[in-house]
Amino acid sequence: MSKQKNQVQAGTLYVVATPIGNLADMTARAHSVLTDVDLIAAEDTRTTRRLLDLLEVTTRARLVSYHDHNAATRAPELVERLKEGASVALVSDAGTPCLSDPGMRVVRAAADAGHPVVAVPGACAFIAAVATSGLPTDQIAFYGFLPHKAGKRRASLERLRDAPHTHVFYEAPTRVVSLLDDVCATLGDRQVSVHREITKLHEETLRGSASAVAAELGGRAAAKGEFTVVIDGARSDQTADETQARKLTVLLASEGLAPASIKRVVAGFTGVRKRQVHDWLMAAADQDPINS
Repeated sequence: MSKQKNQVQAGTLYVVATPIGNLADMTARAHSVLTDVDLIAAEDTRTTRRLLDLLEVTTRARLVSYHDHNAATRAPELVERLKEGASVALVSDAGTPCLSDPGMRVVRAAADAGHPVVAVPGACAFIAAVATSGLPTDQIAFYGFLPHKAGKRRASLERLRDAPHTHVFYEAPTRVVSLLDDVCATLGDRQVSVHREITKLHEETLRGSASAVAAELGGRAAAKGEFTVVIDGARSDQTADETQARKLTVLLASEGLAPASIKRVVAGFTGVRKRQVHDWLMAAADQDPINS
């Protein structure tokens, strides 16, 4: 490791992580960069101004907005400022920019124009959750927020059924229980680690099966806070068990057993959910959904 100067460079875009809760997580380097840059592109300038005041960052930089609704026009403007020799810091409301926000557009535009893009790393809910989840970290995929509508959300999860890597999502408090219910319906009752309010005063981690954590959160008056959900990937033995369960489903259907009975028998003997057995029956029939 080496000690490097924190002086900002002209024509450089800095992607600066800010605290997600605990102000002590602000790095000295991030403090220095935000102090010295010419321009700060912020998701919400009011939020960033309050944060700078709390962190006692005295900066000469002009704050400009950069968010989902103006990224298409603002990104070229920021690149023009880089061409003029300005140093620019990109920040989000909290955490590391470019994760579930539009930062990628200006990063790509700056890089394509030949300007250095420098990371000033720090707090990130996704990384913090994975590191403390107790689930495998050798293969990880981050998906941000899933679709709000149940059908599209389940379809997205269904595509991950056989994926062996650990899955990570952000979710709103009003939908976190629904997400866990959908995990059970599509992936099975996987092991999960649900993180609420990471680094904040009421930080909490719930580990266990998806159904157990859903029951715990669903039993509360209201889920509050920002959630990061980490879900175990498919296991080879789990895939093998599902393959056998599917074969049993098809065999019983070929013997003429009623769909309701097939669901009861297969679910009882293999542990897969009845909804999954229903889907297999529909696929095997290759016709209108089976009445049950």
